[in-house]
Amino acid sequence: MIAPLDSLGLFELAASLPRQASDARRSALEIDIRSIDPAHGAGPIRNVVALGMGGSGIGGDIVAAIAQPVSSVPIVVVKDHHVPAFLSADSLVFATSFSGQTAETLDAVRAARQAGARVVVLSSGATMGELAREWNVPFVALDATIAMPRAAIAAVSVPPLVLLGRLGLLPGIDDELDAAIAQLQRRVAQMDDVRSPARELARRLGRTIPLIYGAGPIGAVGAYRWKCQLNENAKEPAFCNVVPELNHNELAGWGQHGDMTRQVFTAVHLRHDFEPPRVARSFDFINETQQEVVASVHEVRAEGAGRLAQLFDLIAMGDYVSLFVAAQEGLDPGPIPVLDELKQRLG
Repeated sequence: MIAPLDSLGLFELAASLPRQASDARRSALEIDIRSIDPAHGAGPIRNVVALGMGGSGIGGDIVAAIAQPVSSVPIVVVKDHHVPAFLSADSLVFATSFSGQTAETLDAVRAARQAGARVVVLSSGATMGELAREWNVPFVALDATIAMPRAAIAAVSVPPLVLLGRLGLLPGIDDELDAAIAQLQRRVAQMDDVRSPARELARRLGRTIPLIYGAGPIGAVGAYRWKCQLNENAKEPAFCNVVPELNHNELAGWGQHGDMTRQVFTAVHLRHDFEPPRVARSFDFINETQQEVVASVHEVRAEGAGRLAQLFDLIAMGDYVSLFVAAQEGLDPGPIPVLDELKQRLG
């Protein structure tokens, strides 16, 4: 059923995510970081900025979600042409463009360099690779044989985590990565089973529009990844929001139109072990409220030892759910012609 519909091999790439994470870790350990390392006279790092768009940019979201709670410096994610005015020689910038040609990221990294920031480039080459060579800055070469940026999520997120660990800004990341890779191996091993939880959830989503809710930094990134994968792989509308913020606005929107929304929407709640108790309790109320106004509510609970393991576990689940939705609808998950057309029109 799957092979004829998967022209870019996204199922195989999803299955290779544990190996991709291991390879990305190894490549990051080989990077020469003396030019950006305070231990080699580069000066202190006072802030970290991650630049990138789409499937490349989500690497920065993962870095921020994992690093912000423990890092001694702020981590900022920028998905735009412009960079913050605070960038200086004390800033470390990760600029990620899988293709090496992303217009927004090229504009932003040039501005960051002009501001004097230390730059690390992650790319498969092209213009971004040329800039890295011209500037003589650390360069993480991404595997150009990966069919789509969205399939390279470990390749774009693991190297910055490793490099921050090497710079002393992310304690404990080695153990976190060990646990994350182990959990990815366990989760991927489930997916060939006809009873896999991802396949079952895809069936239950059917032709409804998914609403993905997550809590805190881990849940927020997980929910956003699910939304994007359902958009691109399954070619369907999907939306996401974050607890507790949605408790102050979106929750009130379920007060009417239940006769219509019950036919259209399915809610998916992404849960993990690092939710504050008050936030965890609010999910019970959200569930109770939505049961009356959506087709169904489903909970997906992350597994794994540690924050990175649970985030990657949610990501792997969402990737497979989106692929199974595409398969059951007879769609090829790979091509995204409407996005290609937009890029052509924008030049």
